[in-house]
Amino acid sequence: MTLTNQYPSLKYKVVLITGGASGIGANLVEAFCYQGAQVCFIDIRDEDAHKLAEQLSHRPDNIPPRYYRCNLLNIPKLQATIKQIYNDVGPINVLINNAAIVHRTEFIADPGALTKALNEVDTNFLAPVCLIKLFYPLLVQRKDPVIVNVTTGLVYAPKAEYPFYNSTKAALHAFTQILRFQLRKTPVRVVEVFFPVVDTPWHNGMPPKIAITAEKAVNEFLKGLAHRKEEIRVGGVKLLYPLARIAPGWAFSKINALAKR
Repeated sequence: MTLTNQYPSLKYKVVLITGGASGIGANLVEAFCYQGAQVCFIDIRDEDAHKLAEQLSHRPDNIPPRYYRCNLLNIPKLQATIKQIYNDVGPINVLINNAAIVHRTEFIADPGALTKALNEVDTNFLAPVCLIKLFYPLLVQRKDPVIVNVTTGLVYAPKAEYPFYNSTKAALHAFTQILRFQLRKTPVRVVEVFFPVVDTPWHNGMPPKIAITAEKAVNEFLKGLAHRKEEIRVGGVKLLYPLARIAPGWAFSKINALAKR
């Protein structure tokens, strides 16, 4: 991964990233290591996680990341993992809720739709809510604490083939706004990053033409974070946001036309 900038304000931060074993999560782990942060990441994909940790451990310019295997929906296990992280590195500065799952499905036609819906609600929405609640007492022990919720430009114009993903990310978007308002008198910053389509292994080597590289996505995110932005719109989301406000029906039709190509 090639990062074009270094951000001194991110150096020496203690960062926790969920879903950090692959995809954009792995790029976030690498990027924060490159910035000189102590990175912890949670996942359940052992092979990918150990491969990433091993790869980054040989980089002389960063602190090797720490991997914690944990199912985010198992509250007792999550509490134990939080305790272990605290014992290993102390309180964290930055919590990044990145882990998410997505299903392409036709809601009525799919006999397994309800199971998929429950899984996405638990992973994409309830898990970040739980993490924030459980980590908050540790975050406030550090200087300049930050909560980052990863969402998507699809909260503005949803893609029809992802009925639950869009909905759970829209819920997380609303929760993030509320949390920011409720914590406005505390030192905790609440940040939301809206990623566009990103070229990651999730696309199985066939990313849409509009996909941007993970390097570009992460670089834009780090720049926004370093400049203390509360809402960081990456890539095409910067254009989608005003379009969806001015002409929501048109934006919706364009997003779903792209899905058919």
